Amino acid sequence: MNLDINGLRVLVTAGANGIGLAIARAFVSEGARVHVCDVDDAALTALQRSDPALTSSRCDVSDRSAVETLFKDAQRALGGLDVLVNNAGIAGPTAKVEEMHPEDWDRCVNICLTGQFNCTRLAVPLLRQSTNASIVNISSAAGRLGFAMRTPYAAAKWGVIGFTKSLSIELGPDNIRVNAILPGLVAGDRQRRVLEAKAQQRGISYAEMEKIAFSYTSIKDYVTPQQLADQILFMCSPRGRTISGQAISICGDTGMLG
Repeated sequence: MNLDINGLRVLVTAGANGIGLAIARAFVSEGARVHVCDVDDAALTALQRSDPALTSSRCDVSDRSAVETLFKDAQRALGGLDVLVNNAGIAGPTAKVEEMHPEDWDRCVNICLTGQFNCTRLAVPLLRQSTNASIVNISSAAGRLGFAMRTPYAAAKWGVIGFTKSLSIELGPDNIRVNAILPGLVAGDRQRRVLEAKAQQRGISYAEMEKIAFSYTSIKDYVTPQQLADQILFMCSPRGRTISGQAISICGDTGMLG
């Protein structure tokens, strides 16, 4: 399928590894021009060797001055902007709310939710100049189901959906479409660490925790980063021109998070 996105100018946050890198590579494979940011210096260095088509910056999206520098870098590299993928996020603490360090709550919400605001506010003036403008915000199944002992993460990801819906209404007159993706159990190191923390909290093995997690899904398999990337590319292509204000789950029909 020809998605007709050759030359599309794309910024992906946390794009040097994991889900973000899969998204960035998928856009490049269709002829888009992509700039990424990350806080992982080693990953950014490796990216210069493995993916020379990608330009990059170091940026913590919770740091507004760093985000301003990121957008200057992206404008120099891309010459404008058609797509912002707000992918940056952290797992946050695994703890009961009364035992949680307030600093851990703040950091999780500042990166997972406020970081999206920090990037979006600078992206919108650029996107208004595009003829095919999209914002894609990465939320989570935890953004519609809740997640015991992961309250800051769930709260932030619920907030992402409200942010997305409100923006879609606000920016619709500018022909900027805004959508959220809600991944379920995604294959990768972050999901492994989350399950390990949950297993430790419950005093059970990793295998037992993984079995419990999949007991709440109809499709008992991990979502791959490539599946998320495929959905995002379609939404950001001209074929997705009327898809906006949606919270799209890619989760194997998850009914609960354990």
